[in-house]
Amino acid sequence: MSAMTIRNPAAAIVSKTPISLDVLRARIPSAFAAEAHESRSARYTFIPTVDVIQGLGREGFLPFAAMQQRVRDDSKRDYTRHLIRFRHPDLVPAAVGDVIPEVVLLNSHDGTSAYRLFAGLFRMLCTNGLMVSDSTCADISVRHSGNVVHEVIEGAFQVLDGTKTAIEASRAFRGVGLNPAEQEAFGEAAAELRWGEDRPVSGQQVVQARRWEDGANNLWNVFNRTQENIIRGGVRGRNTNGGRMTTREVTGVSENIRLNRALWLLTERMAELKGADVPKAA
Repeated sequence: MSAMTIRNPAAAIVSKTPISLDVLRARIPSAFAAEAHESRSARYTFIPTVDVIQGLGREGFLPFAAMQQRVRDDSKRDYTRHLIRFRHPDLVPAAVGDVIPEVVLLNSHDGTSAYRLFAGLFRMLCTNGLMVSDSTCADISVRHSGNVVHEVIEGAFQVLDGTKTAIEASRAFRGVGLNPAEQEAFGEAAAELRWGEDRPVSGQQVVQARRWEDGANNLWNVFNRTQENIIRGGVRGRNTNGGRMTTREVTGVSENIRLNRALWLLTERMAELKGADVPKAA
């Protein structure tokens, strides 16, 4: 993999090194809005995401991945939801082999989102960005009012501290073995989260490994295999008419967040059903 990968030219960037402001500006223009969308009222405090990015940078948080919501209305393209994933040197590398803790920032300038911060994990093996449910690490929301930059920075440190709980949870998942029937049930539940009742692929397909390193049948590996197949797409299946099709990558910001957090919650519940002690948010 090169130092920087643009998975979908209109949607996402993933990099092995910190992403520069110039690259972010070119690929994620809504983070650099010069003003709020015209739909916002006078009570809306406009703080461009770039100010927050720079403020986080002064505290050691650097962006390594980003994506922007696709919109049909071109007038909202420069204001729509965007998601940026930050890493901090205090928690790199992580204690669990191939995982790096991240702070995930969501924002928009069209009123569709406040500043929100989530705990995330980046898995080096498959370059996938996982996102943790709020039962493991509480997320933080900052309204577009007051001292936004300061509040987001404070929230980022809180979330960063919470990623330690996510690392502990991933250790617990590694200790849970799943038999074939349990794996299939997990895959069926994940497929329904993604596609509903008319899912085009089976539970067995959803939990299939894409590389031999993911072959172990513990819950952590099954979760990661499932997350990659659900989010990345590329799984061959059948549409509602019985025709052959290949599942698509999830490129929407909101859907990416929803599915990632739901899959983590599903994994937590499976671990608990199997008797594992999974750490939770304080």
